[in-house]
Amino acid sequence: MVASTESLTVTDNRTGKRYDVAIEEGAVRATSFKQMRTGAPDDVGLRVFDPSYMNTAAARSAITYIDGEKGQLHYRGYPIEQLAEKSSFLEVAFLLIYGELPSASELKEWSDQIMTHTFVHENLKDHMQAFRFNSHPMGMLISSMSALSTFFPDANPALAGSDLFVDNQRVRNKQIFRIIGKAPTMAAMAYRHRIGRSFNDPKAGLSYTGNFLYMMDKLADADYQPHPVLERALDVLFILHADHELNCSTAAMRHIGSSQVDPYSACAGAACALYGPLHGGANEAVLRMLERIGTKEGVPAFLERVKQRKEKLMGFGHRVYRSYDPRAKIIRKVAYEVFEVTGKEPLIEVALELEKAALADEFFRSRSLYPNVDFFAGCIYKAMGFPTDIFPVLFAIPRMVGWLAHWSEAIQDPSRKIWRPRQIYTGPAQRPYVEVARRPSAKGEGTHLDSLQSVHGKRIRSKM
Repeated sequence: MVASTESLTVTDNRTGKRYDVAIEEGAVRATSFKQMRTGAPDDVGLRVFDPSYMNTAAARSAITYIDGEKGQLHYRGYPIEQLAEKSSFLEVAFLLIYGELPSASELKEWSDQIMTHTFVHENLKDHMQAFRFNSHPMGMLISSMSALSTFFPDANPALAGSDLFVDNQRVRNKQIFRIIGKAPTMAAMAYRHRIGRSFNDPKAGLSYTGNFLYMMDKLADADYQPHPVLERALDVLFILHADHELNCSTAAMRHIGSSQVDPYSACAGAACALYGPLHGGANEAVLRMLERIGTKEGVPAFLERVKQRKEKLMGFGHRVYRSYDPRAKIIRKVAYEVFEVTGKEPLIEVALELEKAALADEFFRSRSLYPNVDFFAGCIYKAMGFPTDIFPVLFAIPRMVGWLAHWSEAIQDPSRKIWRPRQIYTGPAQRPYVEVARRPSAKGEGTHLDSLQSVHGKRIRSKM
């Protein structure tokens, strides 16, 4: 058989057999390799091993396009630069979820629906107030998002039917309104609880980001209004963070959502992935790095320690981009607009010097280590008065939109199946069970558990 030019011809040197594997949209199906077998009784076919998904496309999606070589990012075909300049966050949210920019009437209806659903049940406020005063805001947000699923039994597939969201856009829309609307309210509540202040209810007539700033900052002034420059800056930052293709947390959202669980539980799981310091916690890590460097003069010594692998250079490099992150360029401009209002954040001088030195150093250039979106975001948030530990929350609020866009797209895919990766087993072969009395003593009794002993536990053991 003559192979198609849009195919891959594979010769299995174990058997001498040749296989033609179709290439579709620049990819081959991993299941095509299952047919490649040696004939051995335990041979289940060839598997594709790709830890950390370095070169695996786990979904077909029309939401976000990234060209890492050229430094391009598009939402539904629109360059991120144009959206950040001309759109509002809620307008971009509509685009990501429904595929097109809204008309004027659609935008009004959409915005009204989102803002109507910013209010939360009083019991959720009680839930938030039960946290310790020093709880991390991200932990509070994750827990509260998960708790939301218990407030809406009509949106629980376990109670209302497993295909609840599959063919019913009205039901999907209702949950989308609720999650996007309530996310900033819960985030503001987490912040207020952390500083010992009473919660502010949402206020009509404000924008999405304006309302968020109001709920966080309003004290006794009944006429409090967020500063328009800071409100717009946060709106732009929310646009830049709204989606970024199949990143760690979005992959988690699709993975969890493939079980057809409710979207509140799925968003809580995705937020757990975002919480990690290699993902949504990266801008917090950048700020702590800049604080350790301290001054511009400390940059050269810090970079030397990075080269010696004694320090990590946070905010540089990206799994996808091999050039300057387009979002970082936009944030750089926003930073100076914010500083015109708040005054220059001292750490920005350290950041600029670090950027300049790293980009001039062949060690970092040869490794395609350019500033990413997290590098300047932390300086902006700090200048706006946000405490460092709320930075991941500021990432999570807009990213809820991206998660919901992917959830909605995946749930409507007729070829959907529950995600279930395979593994390469590396453990022992089958072996017989040994009764506890006949098992040999481990070297250094208790070596597996020593690391789990508390100081108090060790003290008790020493008295025995």
